[in-house]
Amino acid sequence: MNARATLSCSLGLVTVALLGGLVALGGVALTGDLGGGTTTVVRTSASPAAAAPVADNNRLLVREIYSRAAPGVVQITSTSGTADNPTVAPANPSSPAQPEQALGSGFVIDKAGHIVTNYHVIEGADQIEVSFSNRDTLRATLVGSDPSTDIAVLRVEASSRGLTPLEFGDSGAVRVGDPVVAIGNPFGLARTATAGIVSAVQERTITAPNGYPIDHVVQTDAPINPGNSGGPLLNERAQVIGVNSQISTAQGANGNVGIGFAVPSNTVKAVVAQLVATGKVDRAFLGISGSTVTDELARVFRLPVDAGVLVETVGGGTPAAKAGLKAGTDTTVVAGESYTLGGDLIVAVGGKRVASLEQLRDQLADHKPGETVKLELYRGSKAISVEVKLGRQPAQPQG
Repeated sequence: MNARATLSCSLGLVTVALLGGLVALGGVALTGDLGGGTTTVVRTSASPAAAAPVADNNRLLVREIYSRAAPGVVQITSTSGTADNPTVAPANPSSPAQPEQALGSGFVIDKAGHIVTNYHVIEGADQIEVSFSNRDTLRATLVGSDPSTDIAVLRVEASSRGLTPLEFGDSGAVRVGDPVVAIGNPFGLARTATAGIVSAVQERTITAPNGYPIDHVVQTDAPINPGNSGGPLLNERAQVIGVNSQISTAQGANGNVGIGFAVPSNTVKAVVAQLVATGKVDRAFLGISGSTVTDELARVFRLPVDAGVLVETVGGGTPAAKAGLKAGTDTTVVAGESYTLGGDLIVAVGGKRVASLEQLRDQLADHKPGETVKLELYRGSKAISVEVKLGRQPAQPQG
């Protein structure tokens, strides 16, 4: 079984806290004074020869991608427990605690000095510094952060001529096998490039620092390691298609094994826009936990539909509870997966069909707290609709 871990490196000594199977790349943490049947028809009659594949002139070599993007990639040093922070008092005044530093990566997104990184890179920091390719190091301010997607936005005061913004690509257009390049600062090694392919898309979900799921992440085999956190995952056009965030490791291992995950750029773009505008992200909240209906589950238990979301629990006092949604009562195991049956089965939100838990979250993301939406569902074999006034997502998952 894999283990989930958080990596930290203290002057070359890597310590691993075993928690599950993914490693937050929280960076190189330094303590002390440093740092998601076809039919083939064969025609025998004469026909024009198939055109040879045409090279995509927009595709760049790895070195070209690096040349374009590396100047926009930065190293981030976050410091906590600094002496100039009057809110932090040492436990023992006679032996003051040394500041703790963590190194991560980030990238410039505009000429105004906004920089994107991972939330876990700067979490709890009293001071944040950004180092550029020209060796300039500038103090950064935190514009806003979103633990639910592990994204943060910083800002530096710098000449626009000295900034190289990276362009966002469309993570929804990414396909398995597409070439990718990761640029970051693994173990503090500034602006290191590694290359690979997209290993999986859309169906992958990872867990954010606050416990919420991050859907549609991009999986890659491009080597990424502690210190790559917050750096860009780039497509063959040098566009950002993801923000490197986590890796998966085998039991007892602490390095890269070719399984890395990046928060998808389409998610990042939406989050960044809100952070720059307001400094925070507000999300609509329903207040249930559930499971995706599978074909086998629908067949075995003769469910009224073969796609949707089973409502397994309903949080007390939540919008779902106030709207009268019913939770499951009977637990069963199908194909090794546990389900709680007997509750409502949601099939649409706001007139849009939902076939999975991920699609339910996607539909809720299109709404704001305080909005009223109509849920279409089955209660037993009866189709009904329920109106729900959505709430605001809590800081952490309930229950």
